[in-house]
Amino acid sequence: MAQILPFRGLLYNPAEVSGDDVIAPPYDVISPEYKEALYLKSPYNIVRIDAGKALDGDTDTNNKYTRARECMEKWVKEKVLIRDEAPAFYGYEIDYVHSGNRRKLRGILALVKLEELGQGIYPHEETHSKPKADRLDLMRSCFGNISPIYSLYNSPQKIASTILRDMTEAPFISGTDADGARHSIYRVTDKSKIDSIIKEFNDKPIFIADGHHRYEVALEFKKEMDKEKRRELNDFCPWDYVMMFLANMSDEGIAILPTHRLVRGIRENDIFRKLESDFDITRMPKTDVSAGIPPLEGKNVFGFYMNREDVWHILRYKGKSLPDIHPALKDLDVVVLHELILKRDLGITDIVYEMDAAEAIKRVQRGEFDGLFLLNPTGIEDVERVALSHLRMPPKSTYFYPKVLTGMVINLFNNKI
Repeated sequence: MAQILPFRGLLYNPAEVSGDDVIAPPYDVISPEYKEALYLKSPYNIVRIDAGKALDGDTDTNNKYTRARECMEKWVKEKVLIRDEAPAFYGYEIDYVHSGNRRKLRGILALVKLEELGQGIYPHEETHSKPKADRLDLMRSCFGNISPIYSLYNSPQKIASTILRDMTEAPFISGTDADGARHSIYRVTDKSKIDSIIKEFNDKPIFIADGHHRYEVALEFKKEMDKEKRRELNDFCPWDYVMMFLANMSDEGIAILPTHRLVRGIRENDIFRKLESDFDITRMPKTDVSAGIPPLEGKNVFGFYMNREDVWHILRYKGKSLPDIHPALKDLDVVVLHELILKRDLGITDIVYEMDAAEAIKRVQRGEFDGLFLLNPTGIEDVERVALSHLRMPPKSTYFYPKVLTGMVINLFNNKI
């Protein structure tokens, strides 16, 4: 089902820069403070292209998007960025630690032919318009994919996985992220291996894990270019494809973390009366809340904390309260939380997302929020089921960890470089 191709990647030149200095997380997880740190880290850090600063006095002809293009062109001239001569797949390995265990996430960077969502390529989360406008402006200016879309496929044959596992050469470039994970890039240029990987994907659907906005932007850009450029039936148009990191769900390196919900708008004193018809509620013994994040054992179990009570409440869903929700969705923790607890039981709409449970507790204790709901992570099998059902989860239902970095490989539509 998926059509994939090798490509001539634009990569940082390890003879000129260190990978540690020039890579960056995806644009949407970079805080303003961390962006400043990345700017100071190196004059060649990819954040200057992918998530540049808006400046006073910016115009239609001089802004962060035009500066991104100028940076890229300058770095190519300086040979800080170099374009591969021949197409390749790029093996991408992340050596990281999760829950005290060392793991390896492996995947390939490839071009994937754009299809309307639901036709071989499936989303699983809802998106918002503002980030898409920003990414579209960047793509128009730089004429390429600066960062990959993190996607999944399911292949028990593990053809690409085996090729990546058996790589013995030194990586072309490596870098360590802020969490200490080591990211490495390997070229796959052997024709027989390339052909085997392409064949493996012929009957495989692809599931977008992280980068829904970027995929929808790529579709929009393709439509724009198709209107502007006259094309013959068999023309190859580079904007028909988008760069993806493709990880096999049958491997063991994929990790999904929960994103917790901070809320405002809890004003009633009878909040537990409103919840008790749908949940069994257990009040934990009074402890130091910040030091005692409760384990959430089982399905549809939530931790709830309000500073005014300074104890944890464990909510266990009784089930059967969402008969109008599609069967593929109604048992998901994030759906039970959003549809039942927040929307129907409590009527809460002011929601902020926080990965770090300890930080979330502190924000409640400081009075920034009325309460906190802790969740367990969404299962990878849930992602596949929801996507194949042509449905979407609420925003921030999944946090794939570790993040695939920006700056490891760039895909340009222009072959002149």
